[in-house]
This record gives sequence, C-alpha cells and structure tokens, in this order.
Amino acid sequence: MFLRLAEQHRQFVQDLVMNLQALATVLENRGYLASCYTCGGQMNSASFMVSLGDNHLIRFLVSDYGITWTEMRDDRELMKLEGAEAISQLQELANLVKYQIKPSDYRPIAPVESLR
Repeated sequence: MFLRLAEQHRQFVQDLVMNLQALATVLENRGYLASCYTCGGQMNSASFMVSLGDNHLIRFLVSDYGITWTEMRDDRELMKLEGAEAISQLQELANLVKYQIKPSDYRPIAPVESLR
C-alpha cells in the first residue's frame, strides 16, 4: 500500500510540474514575466515565478517535501499558503489567462493584512 501511495505522490508532483511549465509559457505569451525552473530530468521539483507588475510577485515551489505559494508586493509578503490551499490559488492565477485579465487588473484575493 505505501509503495503505491509513494508512486502516486511522485506522479502527482510530476503532473503539477508539467502544468506549471505550461502555465509559465502561456503567461509569458500573454505579456507576463514568468518562469518555471525544474531540477534534473525527473521533474520532481520546480520553482515557478510570475510578476504581475507594480512590484507584485508570485512564487510557487513544489517538491517531494511540500508545496508553497507566496505572494509578495514591494518585497513584503502578502500571503503564504501550503498544500491544497496553494494549489487552489493556482486556479486563480490560471483564471487570469482563461478570462484574459490584464496583469495590472489582478489583485490578490486575501492579503495577509486582511486576515489579521
């Protein structure tokens, strides 16, 4: 059972990395500064970054050890999410592409300041 779960997890991470690479390419084609770097050919980790303009940066990290979403503006952390919440936030970013929202029109959904 545990070997099967480990293999499913590896496949999940690889699928997520491939989707991040595709999202970076599409975002670049839509005028965003975006990148996705992987370590090695096994696609078991990635660093995805996109600039939404006005010193607004999103960093998404995925590896066998965890998944994190960090959103920053003016070098200040607005939001940091992990696991399923981080992945859900990717959908919001994908909506930028899907609904053709301009980078300057994007606003974070729940900045850390509003959660305090």
